Amino acid sequence: MGEENTDIRLGELDQYYFGEGTHYEIYKKLGAHEAVINGIKGVYFAVWAPHAKSVSVVGEFNGWDESLNEMQRLEPIGFFETFVKEAQEGQMYKFLITTNAGEQLYKADPFANYAQLRPDNASIIANINCFSWQDKEWIKKREEKDMKKEPLVIYEVHLGSWKKHQRKEDEDGFYNYKELAHELTDYIKEMGYTHVELMGIAEHPYDGSWGYQVTGYYAPTSRYGTPADFMYMINYFHKNKIGVILDWVPAHFPKDAHGLANFDGEALFEYADARKGEHPDWGTKIFDFGKHEVSNFLIANALFWIEQYHIDGLRVDAVASMLYLDYGKNAGEWIPNKLGGNKNLEAIEFFKHLNSVVLGRNHGTMMIAEESTAWPKVTGGTQEDGLGFTFKWNMGWMNDFLEYVKLDPLFKKGAHGLMTFAMTYAYCENYILVLSHDEVVHLKCSVLSKMPGEYYEKFANVRTAYTYMMGHPGKKLLFMGQEFGQVQEWSEKRALDWQLLKEEPHQQLKLFVSELQKLYLKYPAMYERDTQPGGFEWVNANDCDRSIFSFIRWSETSKNHLLFVCNFTPVEWKDYRVGLPFKKNPKLLLNSDEKRFGGSQEKVTKTYKAEKKECDGREYSVTFSMKPYSAVIFLL
Repeated sequence: MGEENTDIRLGELDQYYFGEGTHYEIYKKLGAHEAVINGIKGVYFAVWAPHAKSVSVVGEFNGWDESLNEMQRLEPIGFFETFVKEAQEGQMYKFLITTNAGEQLYKADPFANYAQLRPDNASIIANINCFSWQDKEWIKKREEKDMKKEPLVIYEVHLGSWKKHQRKEDEDGFYNYKELAHELTDYIKEMGYTHVELMGIAEHPYDGSWGYQVTGYYAPTSRYGTPADFMYMINYFHKNKIGVILDWVPAHFPKDAHGLANFDGEALFEYADARKGEHPDWGTKIFDFGKHEVSNFLIANALFWIEQYHIDGLRVDAVASMLYLDYGKNAGEWIPNKLGGNKNLEAIEFFKHLNSVVLGRNHGTMMIAEESTAWPKVTGGTQEDGLGFTFKWNMGWMNDFLEYVKLDPLFKKGAHGLMTFAMTYAYCENYILVLSHDEVVHLKCSVLSKMPGEYYEKFANVRTAYTYMMGHPGKKLLFMGQEFGQVQEWSEKRALDWQLLKEEPHQQLKLFVSELQKLYLKYPAMYERDTQPGGFEWVNANDCDRSIFSFIRWSETSKNHLLFVCNFTPVEWKDYRVGLPFKKNPKLLLNSDEKRFGGSQEKVTKTYKAEKKECDGREYSVTFSMKPYSAVIFLL
């Protein structure tokens, strides 16, 4: 029958800490949990609904009869609880909330661990404590790491469209989490990524939201399997030394009737005033970050994914929309803070609380901000009045970089500064350089399709651009499909165009990206000093006439430094001279123009002679042929 676990029930301390916003494991009490109480096996249900007149739990176990399992109110916090001996794992349920106005609302459980596949939306009783984890070694090593000095190359993936099974028109064709575990692992290891970032894991009703409008914050989506299947995937990744980052959306939530909006008949999770609680651009509700219980719901959720599902980091979506009260709003549509400004002071405190708790409890994990403004100290320590994130997406670099690389070569000379400007602020934050899903949708074109020139020149451009990106300070992220030259824009409705790999240029680009990323993993100069000004030095940042950029990545040791030279025009420079920091013959590590990558050179010279000839303000220099749209990496 199992052991008694009466401590599952909510007590006075639970109410106190939840009211204070510091009950970090509240998900172990609220929701639906199998239990043995007074010798009877069943399921304990609990929900927070302070404005409700009454609450019943209805489900398969009681024929959805509202009269059979009315819940008991616990004051003063507004919890409701009941124990149902007929309930068991795998059964569907909802909370039937009767409001003070007499309206009846059928709500999914905010703390449910599993849910029906859309368009159905009932919660499902699930035991997530039975999985046998085998990743202790990974977790132990993770705790010892300082990710700022570690290699980090992230593969951003939407599981529902990475691959699809052959299907009929009315079928989704989704792969299961277990299938994806094996296929993705093999691919990620082949390509040299260190982490996978998963979009749209928390349960959501609308595929077209890509998972950014969440209704089930504590449930991995049932599109791809069960919670146990998802655990299997994480465990398998870890056993293969692959880290896992989840997209996490604390900014807003949708208005679906079964979700969090007006949960107990009144604004509960959201701000009551529409000027603070409505997001006009997205048609969603904004969490009330100033309410302790709501802050607790979200912080406990972040901890839930990391501590229950062994996730290695969270990429926090739409941070800017949380920090600014007037984000996406016109005059008169927002309320100033108590100081008269446009900063959401409650969201600022929320982030500080969130990051200090999550990172304090889980050493070696990452909190990553998608923040699109110049807000200061996003990755600064909370003790220094920073927000406390580990990394921030470098949206400024991304916008400038893409604007430059898609220009016709005739106009690159006048836009040279787009590629060098990011180094003026590169050490203000701990950055990740991203080419994410947002850049290959909404008529923006895939990375390959953005490039100027003839068909073969587009591939050469991509190889040069990726080399520049890999050499630039900052961790890296690349959205799926861009590594082999996806031509179409991404759509969640269809799989990537894997058949392109039957064509040689796409296969060659994939090989190049794999070689480039494995080179990154081999040479610490490319990552260990990403956040230190001494780890990067321009050799020539001003060769705008030829649109060539050259720079050095310095390692922490006295050897294995790297020299990058990137040519962004279709012109060959046969005797291009670059200054060297000392007298040492450079050794070629990678040339993007090699024939095996789709370039023109069957054989490439591996060793070059350092000459005592001044160039770029340096005593020594080297000359070599700089092919059109090409990049080279030398070992110094």
